[in-house]
Amino acid sequence: MPNILPMMMSAAGAAGGAANEPGTLWCWGSNNKGILGQGNTTHQSSAVQVGALTDWLARDASERRKIKISVGTWVQTVKNDGTLWGWGQSENGSIGDGTTTDRCSPVQIGSLTDWDNVGCGTNSTMAVKTDGTLWGWGENNSGALGLGNTTSYSSPVQCGSLTDWSIIHNGGNSFFGIKTDGTLWSWGQAQSGNLGRADETVSSPVQVGSLTDWAYVAGGIQFTGAVKTDGTLWTWGYNDVGQLGLGNTTTYSSPVQVGSLTDWYEVSMNAGSAPGPWMCATKTDGTLWAWGSNTDGQLGVGNTTDYSSPVQVGSLTTWRNASAVHKSTLADTTDGTLFAWGDGANGLGNGATADISSPVQVGSNTDISGINSGVNTDYAWFFVRAV
Repeated sequence: MPNILPMMMSAAGAAGGAANEPGTLWCWGSNNKGILGQGNTTHQSSAVQVGALTDWLARDASERRKIKISVGTWVQTVKNDGTLWGWGQSENGSIGDGTTTDRCSPVQIGSLTDWDNVGCGTNSTMAVKTDGTLWGWGENNSGALGLGNTTSYSSPVQCGSLTDWSIIHNGGNSFFGIKTDGTLWSWGQAQSGNLGRADETVSSPVQVGSLTDWAYVAGGIQFTGAVKTDGTLWTWGYNDVGQLGLGNTTTYSSPVQVGSLTDWYEVSMNAGSAPGPWMCATKTDGTLWAWGSNTDGQLGVGNTTDYSSPVQVGSLTTWRNASAVHKSTLADTTDGTLFAWGDGANGLGNGATADISSPVQVGSNTDISGINSGVNTDYAWFFVRAV
């Protein structure tokens, strides 16, 4: 059966006229090691532009599940022209420019123009090229680079020789990949069943089960979520506060289906088990759902109550993407507006620092093309405005 979900979501995303278009890059949040790309380390509680270029992308125009901007304690991006860029912390060579020097402004990684999508882990990066090859760089103590060893690299190194990789996503010191045949693979550090099989740290990709219908995967440090081509949602790993959305607090080392619905599109989660693990996910009908820890209102449901099953965020049916980080959420809608909520300690993009437990619009622009966010001591937010 063909995968109709990308087509459905592509049509929905096009409603705002700015979905996945290249444009200017903006950010706010904690700026340790220069992750905001401003040439300095000054924190920002309101959005500031990164340089003046207009060719940044947040998502793939034809397949929104392919991430073009990934954020850890550094930023890795694939531009509209296929070039690769990085900045922020690089003590482990995670930026990929051949050094371990922190960068406060974007630097190009090599000169190639065939990069496709990218994922930042705890201290390492992996990326897929347009030819389907898989590449990694940065810290490799737990085999997170999938190279069959534990040697760290400060420049991209090819992982194996296969040319059938499609989507990459980080999971802390581990990574997950989906191939063009719909199979799901994981490697790196094993914690509480996060790799989707027995807890065994591996330094080369190992297939998760034998199914060939995986469409999207997202990893935290100890828990993971994925969506299949039939629109079902699956989670596994650590589950101390119900972050797997299964209505319990049981830990699972293999994928378990969340409910029985078949209209899920994409899932996102905060990076680790602390300060409180949680997930959010969009559906093909444009609704947004969240569950897990809710200490600072990061679920966006108007309170600070934890939930072990998915709860709808408001009543909008125009959500396009949602990105969970630390104790906050960033999301955009099909009409190009930007929203944030949760922990406001480092700002939610509007200059305020108060916690907010329901979505609040950031600014008045309606030209948002895509979003992403990541951990950087507290957090950092990034979004693209179409031009």
